[in-house]
Amino acid sequence: MNLIEKATILHYHRHRIGQFQPGTVEALGWRNKNSQQLRFQALMKVGNLNGATILDIGCGYGDLKAFLDLHFSDFDYTGIDQMPEFITEARKRYDGVERTAFYQTDFSTAELPQADYVVASGVMGYRCKNENFYTDMLCKLYNSARTAFAFNMLDKNRFPHHDLLVGHDRDEILAFCRVLSPRVECYDDYLEDDFTVLMYR
Repeated sequence: MNLIEKATILHYHRHRIGQFQPGTVEALGWRNKNSQQLRFQALMKVGNLNGATILDIGCGYGDLKAFLDLHFSDFDYTGIDQMPEFITEARKRYDGVERTAFYQTDFSTAELPQADYVVASGVMGYRCKNENFYTDMLCKLYNSARTAFAFNMLDKNRFPHHDLLVGHDRDEILAFCRVLSPRVECYDDYLEDDFTVLMYR
C-alpha cells in the first residue's frame, strides 16, 4: 500500500470523525454498532480466549477489548492502529487497565509481536493497487499467530462498488488460506456482504 493510499485512509476516517463525532463506531467506518458486534461474534468463534494473548490489528478505539471482557477473562490484549486519534481515545478508555496496551503504528510495515490469537476486523477492506498486498498481509498476520488468526473481509459478490472500500473473492481467499493453514473455517451468515475466516496452526 503506497503513501497516497494510506493518506486517503487517514483522510477518510478524519472526515468521518468530523461527521459522526469522535469515539463512535461510525467514525471507525462501520455502518452501526450492530454490524461491528456481529463481526466480533463471528471472529470469536476462533476459540476459547481465556488466558490467551490477543493481538488486535486495526483496533480502533479498542471496542474488541470491551467485547472480549464480556466473554473471556485472564487474557492479555494488545491493540494496533495507524490512526493517532483512535489510539489516543483507546488509551483514555483503558487508562490503568492491566494487561492492556495500545500502539499507534502501521501494521503493514511494523514488526509485529507474536500472540496466541491475532484478530483483524476491517483492515483488509481498503483499496490497494498492489494486488499482492492482501495475501502478503494474510501471511504476515498468520505468521504472528501461535494458535489461530481470525479476520473478516467484504464479499466481492455482494458489496457494491466503493471508491475506497473493496470486496474480495471469498473462494480465492479461502484457497489461498488453505495453502498456509491445515485448518480453515469460514462464516458468512451474520451480514449479507461480509465473511469471516479462521486460520489455525
